[in-house]
Amino acid sequence: MSAPVIITCAVTGGTDHAHKSAAVPVTPEAIAASALDAAEAGAAIVHIHVRDPVTTLASTDFALYEDVTRRIRQGRPDLIINLTTGPGAMVTADQIRDGQSGAAAIHTPESRVAHITRLRPEICSLDIAAMNFGDQMFLNSIPDLKVMARLIREAGVMPELEAFDLGHLGIISHFLAKDIVASPPLVQIGLGVLGGASPDAHSMSALVRMLPAGAAWAMFGVGRHQFPVATQAMLMGGHVRVGLEDNLWLEDGVLAESNAALVAKMVSIMRLLDRRPATTAEARAILGLRGA
Repeated sequence: MSAPVIITCAVTGGTDHAHKSAAVPVTPEAIAASALDAAEAGAAIVHIHVRDPVTTLASTDFALYEDVTRRIRQGRPDLIINLTTGPGAMVTADQIRDGQSGAAAIHTPESRVAHITRLRPEICSLDIAAMNFGDQMFLNSIPDLKVMARLIREAGVMPELEAFDLGHLGIISHFLAKDIVASPPLVQIGLGVLGGASPDAHSMSALVRMLPAGAAWAMFGVGRHQFPVATQAMLMGGHVRVGLEDNLWLEDGVLAESNAALVAKMVSIMRLLDRRPATTAEARAILGLRGA
């Protein structure tokens, strides 16, 4: 039998797209409930952002992270929680030119991981990316990443190293050589973002060849590329990520009614190809995480 495949569900994200689909969860209660439903459908890991319940926009409010985390842990103590550290690094050129709004958009590395050091999830994302990201710029300097990596390690949390292009994998290899992050790493590769690698077989092959030896890895595609990228990643020996953060559509012209529906579709694809989703216990063993 083939090795189990870990499904991560990216539950809500930080992009301003909650107004595009009623399925995107916004409140802590809705985010936690959607995460738990995704777990019942087959996800072993839930990747969590939080949103301002009034504006529906991305938030970094610790109380919101704490509320979501508490609800998930109460509902499924075994479920693996992966909290984001991405917010606080996105800025537009206009904000930089304005000065004051640019400074407000870019947070300190310590503030970007404050919720990690206090809540200590099993995993947190660490974006290895300084790049155009659609109409924005994603600014993650190497000095800031070093500070964040140190604080994440001191908290006993595994960083999920997010890469969007070949150069980011080179930085990961450098960090491993310098013991800035521990080996073997967990690498999540995102494809299809404007400014990053294309969601095609040639890019995927090149990126997989550049992965550090022994890395556990997964891929996700944005929008209509979600399931083709996930399926090919699985067939290449990797793990997968789906969810409303990256894609709102279940199929052409049909909005997904929930994160669970996207996870269930991925599980169906797996079954057709004689694969199966990893349980939370199997995912912990694969990644070397502490027990629930």
